[in-house]
Order: sequence, then C-alpha cells, then structure tokens
Amino acid sequence: MSTLNLISFYVGEEIVQMVTNTGVVGKIVLLILLAFSVFSWAIMLSKWGALRRARAQSGRFLRAFRKANRPAELVPVAEQFRPSPLVSVFEGGMTEIKRQGGTARNINAVQRAMQIASSEELSRLETRLSWLATVGTVSPFIGLFGTVWGIIDAFHGLGTAGAATLRAVAPGISEALIATAAGLFAAIPAVIAYNHFTQRLREFGARMDDFSLEFLNAAERDTTPAPRAMAGEPGGPR
Repeated sequence: MSTLNLISFYVGEEIVQMVTNTGVVGKIVLLILLAFSVFSWAIMLSKWGALRRARAQSGRFLRAFRKANRPAELVPVAEQFRPSPLVSVFEGGMTEIKRQGGTARNINAVQRAMQIASSEELSRLETRLSWLATVGTVSPFIGLFGTVWGIIDAFHGLGTAGAATLRAVAPGISEALIATAAGLFAAIPAVIAYNHFTQRLREFGARMDDFSLEFLNAAERDTTPAPRAMAGEPGGPR
C-alpha cells in the first residue's frame, strides 16, 4: 500500500472514530446534515442533466425553426424537441394563432401568450432550486449548533472530571468541530450549484425572449401579403 493510501486510510479511520465518539445531539446533527447533502446532490445531478438536455434540444429546435418556411411546419415535429423550453413557447404562440383563425391578426396577443408560456417554463426549470439555497444557508448554522453543543458537553465533562488540561479537553473539541466541517461540506456544493443553475436559467430566459421575437417576425411575414409588382415589371400589370 502506498504512502498516500496509508494517509487516506488513517485520516478516514480517525474521522470515523471521532464521529462515533460524538454525543447523541452531535450524531443527530450529523444525520440531518447527511440527509441535506444527499438530497441536495440528488437535485444537483438531476438538474444538471435536465438543463444539459434542454440546452442541446434548444439548439436543435432553433436550427429546425430557422430552416422552416412557416412556423406551422414545425407543429407536427415539435414534440421530438420536448426537453427544450422553446417548444412550450412555440406552442403557446401557435395556440394563440390558431384561436385567431390560423393567422396572427393580433400580434400583441400572440406575444402575451408566448410570455406566459416562457414564465411557466422558467418556473418549471426553477423547481427545487430553492432547496439548494436553503441547504447553502442553513447547513453551516446547523453544523455550528452541533459544534457549540459538543464544546459545551466537553467543558461540562472537564468540569466534572476536574482535570483542567488541554489533553483532557482537546478530543471533545475536535469531535465537536466535525459538525462544523459537515455543515460546510453540505453547504459549499449547494451554493456553487445554486449560483451556476441560476445563471443558466437567466440564459434560458434571454434565449426564450429572443426566440419570441424571432417567432413574431416569422408570424408577421406569414400574414403579410407579398407586394404586388409595379407596372412594367415582369409579372406586373400592363
């Protein structure tokens, strides 16, 4: 076994021993932090996968939309790009156009319908992100509570034993500090992930706004009749 493996094994064994020696309150705090950490990591992994798929499908959907001559041509195939939030925005606009008889007679109503769909998609993408913010905010304080309680317990035991030496109180304090480390271990990844996902959602919001404008332009072109040729021009009146 290499030196690095020996050090890792020794450090891991020491941590396990300190966790085992903590009091009842300390163990409860560590279990709470462990549950927070596991749940937040599950959210982070699922959210990362969902946003990754949404980004890839959004690029594909935009390329298909720009190749189409009319927005209505994408209606039969839009479902295959479903992970993209742009699909719901597109469907919101097409639904409003269908209510207007198949043509965008009131372009402002189409825009409002797409804005509603965009807000709904952002709300869907933001699901469970508040949990990451909660874990990042609360976990250090829960860990600090466990540490303070452990230090109180260590000094209480020191006073009962009557041996006022550093060697007597150091093990109890080191065991209590495990709670603070666990709180930071749960909070730091949650805060980083929350900031990262929030930035991604802002990008998706901007992309949906840009797509709405692009869709409205295409809808107006689809309803505007082509200009008639001038007299004397090929195809014009004579």
